[in-house]
Order: sequence, then C-alpha cells, then structure tokens
Amino acid sequence: MEVPPEITFRGLEKSDEIETHILKKAAKLDEIHPGIISCRVAVEREQEHQRSGSPHRVRVVVRIPPGKELVGRREPGEGRIDDRLQTAVSNAFDAVQRQLVKIKEIQQGKVKSAPEQELVGHVVRLIREQGYGFIRSVDGREIYFHKNAVAHDDFERLEIGTGVRYFPSEGEEGPQASTVQIVDKPGSRASKVEEPHVEPPEGWTS
Repeated sequence: MEVPPEITFRGLEKSDEIETHILKKAAKLDEIHPGIISCRVAVEREQEHQRSGSPHRVRVVVRIPPGKELVGRREPGEGRIDDRLQTAVSNAFDAVQRQLVKIKEIQQGKVKSAPEQELVGHVVRLIREQGYGFIRSVDGREIYFHKNAVAHDDFERLEIGTGVRYFPSEGEEGPQASTVQIVDKPGSRASKVEEPHVEPPEGWTS
C-alpha cells in the first residue's frame, strides 16, 4: 500500500483495539493486491436508538490502479443489535476483499472480464452528510455511489434529478457506480457568459 490506511471515527471514541483490527484487515488486502494505492476507513455509530440490527456504520474505500475505487460498507440496522464493532468492520472489509479477489482472477485470466460499458442515469437520493447517494438507471434500478467516485470532486454539485454518466460494477451488497460524471445539472451554477459588445452599423440610431 502506497500510503498507510486513513482511519476516522465519528460518534464514538477512537479505539486502539478497532484500529489494530482495521490495520490487520488492510494488510490482508495488501497481500491479495499489492498495488493498492490507498485505503480509507470510516467508523461511525448511529446516534438514534436502533430498534434492531447493529448501530454501527463502516465504510471501506480502496483505490487501485488505474484509479478504480472499490467500496465495502456495513450500514446501521444490518446484522444483530449485539454484534460487536469488529464484526461490522470485518463485513465491510470482506466485501472489498471479494472484489479484489475477482479482479485478481480476471487479471490472471481465470475469469473472463465483461467489457465495461458507460451508462447514463439520474440522481434519485443523496445522503450528503454521509457522502453517498443513489442513481436510477434507465431500466429503473437504483445504483449506489460514493462521493469519491464522483469526477472532478463534484459531489456537492449534485442534486436530485442531476443527469450523470457512470460505469456500473457489482458490489457485495448490490450494484454500485464508479467514475460518476455530471452531464445534465438542473439549476447549474455555471457562471453567465457576458455577451460581446457589438458596434452598431454606421448611421444607426436607436
């Protein structure tokens, strides 16, 4: 891994035990794919009372050449309410690990790779504070995307209804999008271009 894993805790105190667990999981990914560029991990605790399932949210974002991002996630409400935080961390890392294994098998020729096809859709849901959203494809499916997948750091410019282009991939918990690019933005912030000054014809009076 080119840089050490970046770990953030939100809504709970930093834990040396969890940090050690994350570093071990990240090292395991490095064994599978030594070309990993970076690994970012966000660990959060849902502040509202959970009626069922784990209260923890874990996001693992791994970047590999040539700039492809793999995302593993564990959302609050999944699993059992008494699940340990280590379990949520492991599940998120396991999702990324399976994607890395598949990529390695493709690179080694063990699995035939289907050609990536750029698709179009529009944003139907945005969870800005958590840094992700969903795109509706032309066939009506909802595709998850992370803010790090949005080109040109344009996540904050997205709105409900924004048209986008994206490359689909299959994550552990369903379809997800990579390399999301804005193509049609309602209420664009593009600055107005001043109309050029045109000299009136000779003898012209208004």
